[in-house]
Amino acid sequence: MDDITEPLLTAPWRRFVVIGDSIASGEGDPVEGFAHRGWADSVAAALRGAHPELEYHNLGHRGLLAEEVRETQLDAALRLKPDLAVVVAGGNDLFGPGFDGPGVEDELEEMVSALRRRGADVITVGLFDISQAPGVVAEAYRIIVGERVRELSWRTRAVANRHDAIHVDLTYHPASADPGIYSRDGRHCNARGHAIAAAETLSLLSARSGAFLVPPVRVPSAA
Repeated sequence: MDDITEPLLTAPWRRFVVIGDSIASGEGDPVEGFAHRGWADSVAAALRGAHPELEYHNLGHRGLLAEEVRETQLDAALRLKPDLAVVVAGGNDLFGPGFDGPGVEDELEEMVSALRRRGADVITVGLFDISQAPGVVAEAYRIIVGERVRELSWRTRAVANRHDAIHVDLTYHPASADPGIYSRDGRHCNARGHAIAAAETLSLLSARSGAFLVPPVRVPSAA
């Protein structure tokens, strides 16, 4: 990602905080040829490569619903006074007996708006379409999960648009249909998927940083 990192030399961010669930914390299987770390950790590494003084805190925790992310992490994140933040939530809500899309959108709205009011740039994420992961085997369940992922994606984008946040759209990324980006559990991407997510995020951060040229994103291939 060296060609992506260079424009970040002009980036203003020095305090980077991540809140969310396991997508935020970076769960996923290792893949030979790729760094075994979460996408947010890779973004932080790139930012720190440009600015070694960067403070980075990843508060993400596995298994949390959107409401629980807000209740347990938002206040802590605000106390850290970030100038760049990630909000990733709603993925676990997808797997309940029913998906409360409006309720999840309200939770995202509260988190993103609170961080924006404090002056932070905020990154939101449309999740990879895990209905295409090998671990989702029942066709009927695959259809339901796909519908929910797409609803979560457009609701997340709507929140981002309302607050001029940076939305990383992975739901409709070509790699979503590639079984080689998913972990064996069928719910998380693997190290290759994390590398793609990090590359997409860094490209958007390059644009937000005010660089005149946004370098092309090279989608990493399997080893």
